[in-house]
Amino acid sequence: MRTARVVVIGGGVVGASVLYHLTKLGWTDVIMLERKVLTAGSTWHAAAGFFALNGDPNMAKLQAYGIGLFKEIEKESGQNVGLHMCGGINVASTDARWEFLRAEAAKHKVMGLESHLIGPDEVKALNPLIDTDGVKGALYDPNEGHLDPYGCTHAYVKAARARGATLLEQTRVTDLKQRADGGWDVITDNEVIVAEHVVNAGGLWAREVGAMAGVSLPLTPFEHHYLITEEIPELKAHGREIALTVDLDNELYMRQEHNGVLLGVYETPATPWSLSGTPWTYGESDLLPPRLDRLEDALVRGFARFPSVAEAGIKRIVNGPFTFSPDGNPLVGPVPGLRNYWAACGVMAGFSQGGGIGLTLAQWMINGDPGSDVFFAMDVSRFGDFASRDYCVAKGKQFYERRFRIAYPNETWPAARPCRTSPVYDDLKEQGARFAESFGLEVPLYFAPRDFDEEYTFRRNNALQFVNAEVQATANAAGLLDASSFSKFLITGSKAEKFLDRLIAGKLPKPGRVRLATLLNEEGRLMGDMTCARLSDNGFLLMGSGYLQGFHTRWFEENLSESHVAIRNLTRENPGFVLSGPASRQIIAEALGIDASNAAIPMLSVHTIATDFPITLARISLSGELGYEVYCDAKNMPDLRRKLLAAGAGHGLREIGMRSLNAMRVEKSAGVWSLEFTPNYTPAMCGLDRFVDYEKSYFVGRDAALRDRDAPPARKLVTFELAAEDADVSGYEPVSAGKQLVGFVTSGAWGPRTKKSLAMAYVDRAALTHDDFSVEILSRKIPARLLEGCAYDPAGTRMRS
Repeated sequence: MRTARVVVIGGGVVGASVLYHLTKLGWTDVIMLERKVLTAGSTWHAAAGFFALNGDPNMAKLQAYGIGLFKEIEKESGQNVGLHMCGGINVASTDARWEFLRAEAAKHKVMGLESHLIGPDEVKALNPLIDTDGVKGALYDPNEGHLDPYGCTHAYVKAARARGATLLEQTRVTDLKQRADGGWDVITDNEVIVAEHVVNAGGLWAREVGAMAGVSLPLTPFEHHYLITEEIPELKAHGREIALTVDLDNELYMRQEHNGVLLGVYETPATPWSLSGTPWTYGESDLLPPRLDRLEDALVRGFARFPSVAEAGIKRIVNGPFTFSPDGNPLVGPVPGLRNYWAACGVMAGFSQGGGIGLTLAQWMINGDPGSDVFFAMDVSRFGDFASRDYCVAKGKQFYERRFRIAYPNETWPAARPCRTSPVYDDLKEQGARFAESFGLEVPLYFAPRDFDEEYTFRRNNALQFVNAEVQATANAAGLLDASSFSKFLITGSKAEKFLDRLIAGKLPKPGRVRLATLLNEEGRLMGDMTCARLSDNGFLLMGSGYLQGFHTRWFEENLSESHVAIRNLTRENPGFVLSGPASRQIIAEALGIDASNAAIPMLSVHTIATDFPITLARISLSGELGYEVYCDAKNMPDLRRKLLAAGAGHGLREIGMRSLNAMRVEKSAGVWSLEFTPNYTPAMCGLDRFVDYEKSYFVGRDAALRDRDAPPARKLVTFELAAEDADVSGYEPVSAGKQLVGFVTSGAWGPRTKKSLAMAYVDRAALTHDDFSVEILSRKIPARLLEGCAYDPAGTRMRS
């Protein structure tokens, strides 16, 4: 019987990259299984362009790594990868798109990309086929181009085999069986291989490979067209290769193919393919029948922009499927609930992202850490059981059809909604709530009249009036927020204290008390900023961001070595509300019939209260006002809402949404996960070091945390007041001190209580004594004043009142 440390299932470019990086980092006892031959899935018919640009700086970093790797694997393997580093342009033909590109160009400075803005004449020089009439400009990056998909995939595998990896082609996996030791029996049509780890890089067959392990991966294949033209005289006359061109407003892309072009479109409507499963017989040289009727509108627009392409003959039409996740990003990492089963699939842009994904997964498997913050862009745990097939199809279709659409910071997309709702959703909707989706759940953003339509823009928009009113009502009286999206984990058992004391970097609260719980990995970087409420000697409630449920569940399981510990996710079972504002004490007292005085319900305390039904009440506040979180069984949530609204009727209580809470927490310089707090940062960088107990004998990441404490970090999280007139930050805007780039924005908002535009940012420590800061918003450098503390009630008297 053959054995291996890792079996990689799937011989496309992503699986090949994983194989290569595992061997490069020292794991050489690895086997790749391919049911036919290398590239016999989506890889062989890929357009094989690679792009440096990505709105997520962590993804942009990984893409840059992958692009830089092409020459290295070519040299190492001796296999020509057919590299064409021709540069790339993203063309804008509308004012809105040009504004978007200008904003992106500023953010790319933070990401370390070499992109810059160019005018129509420069666009024409880089691609003489384009009619620049109406073109506003373009974003150009020299590190873009295309390559040979066959050559690149074989180069990865040849280099891996030179280090000891094994390739088994014509070997189809038929089943996977988990062993008692956590390893896997990988059953093929030729033999059984015993592996410690399995990597699902199955591409079009990733769903089938997931089902073998009892996993339903949220993936949908879609058809995708491109055409290749006959020779175009202008290209011969040009004398050099044209730039890879993305015509954003006409939603198509182009690259040179010999003396013709490859022209691709993301057609509308998108066409899902083989929803019941990918046939095992498909691939190697198969293509789907062209659906030219679906391309007509896109081609009409494309031919108008590229007139000579319209005159050229069409040599070939390619229609091949590839897979999409619901949000278009890859599925990477350890699959929650399974030991030693890893995902590397759903990679729409295999040649842009394959190299970085291979590095990420290899580091994750070998070191226990992916090496950078890719958790929330690519982590397979970001989807839960709500991601049904219908959900995945609708979301994937929406993403495909909006591939080149402008995504505004305040925009919500409608597909597959509502998927999950809280018990008070219908009541909130009746009151005018506008919603967004988080982990499949409808979350209220703000409340507005029925006939109100929100404008999508990069500037302050017409919904701000409602956010301002909600915040003012909260500051003057009270605001009530549906907090069903907050996650809640009940940790119980005789060893619960021991388990959490090892997992949490700070001190555990005493019974009846609440503390912030900072979670770290072994590198001393953040894995969570939860709230820990101790209900009893052996009972704890951990509360956090709802969309991290899968992420935190996996982290708890990976670190659970003690028996006699039970972990139960109560997020859906125990929804509730956040109540904030100076009148909230009276409202709580009247609604629940309790003594809510400071003596009875002090700050940072938690109480189990028996009214008509059991309630958990914690006195904590993210808004900076006197505040409470109150939770109950889901069936009682409508009654709890009615009690609170009735009690608040005479005190000015108003229902509010998440945008109001976000504005208030920015006014308090309170960071949140995925913005100010991510695994990129350490406690000393973001100010969470005050919640770390460095005197504890042990907690996960303690040694690294001590080093972090003793060596001041290069960057610190700070807050700026901006002289912005009509636009606030949305994230990753560059921060300058004089003419020098010294940091970047994480988040911000207009502060309704302070009447200030505010931004939170990571800034070089050495620059903090500077007095000439600016933040670039929509191509304008906005003067910024560094605040010593938060903008609102820095002494914290209101929340302690």
